[in-house]
Amino acid sequence: MSRGLQHKLHSHLELATQMLDLPLTGEHLERLAVELTPAVTALIAEATEAHAETVPVEYGVVGPDLDERAGVQTTTYAGCTARIGTEVDLESPAALLAAELRGRQPDVVATDVPSATYLGLTVRPQSLHAWRWWLDKLGVHPDTVTRQDDSVFATGVVGDVVVAVCAEGVPTLMADRPADRLMGLLAETGPGPA
Repeated sequence: MSRGLQHKLHSHLELATQMLDLPLTGEHLERLAVELTPAVTALIAEATEAHAETVPVEYGVVGPDLDERAGVQTTTYAGCTARIGTEVDLESPAALLAAELRGRQPDVVATDVPSATYLGLTVRPQSLHAWRWWLDKLGVHPDTVTRQDDSVFATGVVGDVVVAVCAEGVPTLMADRPADRLMGLLAETGPGPA
């Protein structure tokens, strides 16, 4: 039972008693406040639940931002930025693949669809196994992966779509180079420790 609610209820009852000139003592008001607090709590909970059922659900979608000069429409949803060329059909292979990857993979940070058959994909894999999944999904051979700062880059093909992938944070995940080579995630780049 909430003490704060009891005090508020007591002060409201006291005010109502004074306004209506009711013959209630302070002891009566305290007892009423204690007795009515559970009922008032239930009423508040019911009202809150009823309100929650009627209030529209808020989504994290920001309306499409159209840059006509660049010919790109940008939408952001749940931390993922989706860019698509204004001339690209939303039913094109690249647009459909981008939507599928955004909808099913939490690793996806951004998708860029400049044409019907090209997809720029930015991902942030959470583990080496997740990065291996991306390599397999996109048909990327580990020998073609290049590194720049804390990201790796590669190009693969999925169906009719050429996918240029940027994977953020993968070099940090690949701190143990012998284990990475063992998993087939990193090609031998030259002489080094055996």
